[in-house]
Amino acid sequence: MKRILVFLCALLPACGGNYPPLDTVGSVDLNRYAGKWYEIMRLPNSFQKNCWNSTAEYEIIDAETVRVINRCRKDSVRGEEDSVTGKAWVVEGSNNSKLKVSFFWPFKGDYWILELDKDYQWVAVGAPSREYLWIMARQPRWDAVPLEDLKARLTAKGFDVTKLIATNDYPLAIRDAVVPDTKK
Repeated sequence: MKRILVFLCALLPACGGNYPPLDTVGSVDLNRYAGKWYEIMRLPNSFQKNCWNSTAEYEIIDAETVRVINRCRKDSVRGEEDSVTGKAWVVEGSNNSKLKVSFFWPFKGDYWILELDKDYQWVAVGAPSREYLWIMARQPRWDAVPLEDLKARLTAKGFDVTKLIATNDYPLAIRDAVVPDTKK
């Protein structure tokens, strides 16, 4: 129960502390953003414990609402598929770069688009608390992404990129990624 309360508290601004401002991209075309993304790396978090080969699919409901379907393989890259469906709402005045996401009503979490490839081929998404960070791509590979430059920009935004973990078994051109030990 305590673990659930800590997680829920992390999603509520009233529970958190004061964080320095976090810049997002200038604007996001939700129609171009919609579709399937493959999680390449993430900061560890309790609600994705033992998740591998995670994907996120975004489907436009209307001009300010998006359906979100997250899937992953439990315990290993060949494990049973698990999924959860939620909704995201555009934060007013953000040019679609900030969303509030809910998988369990009435709780909403921050989903801020921090870095986005001009061709919408990779993205870094996080929260102003700097506790959550995901790096995703349109393909389950990373060989075309400027990883070192992206890490430097995310570090400058206050994220501890040394804790990023690689979360899939696809061929990756990732250097210095931590791969979790699944034998625990």
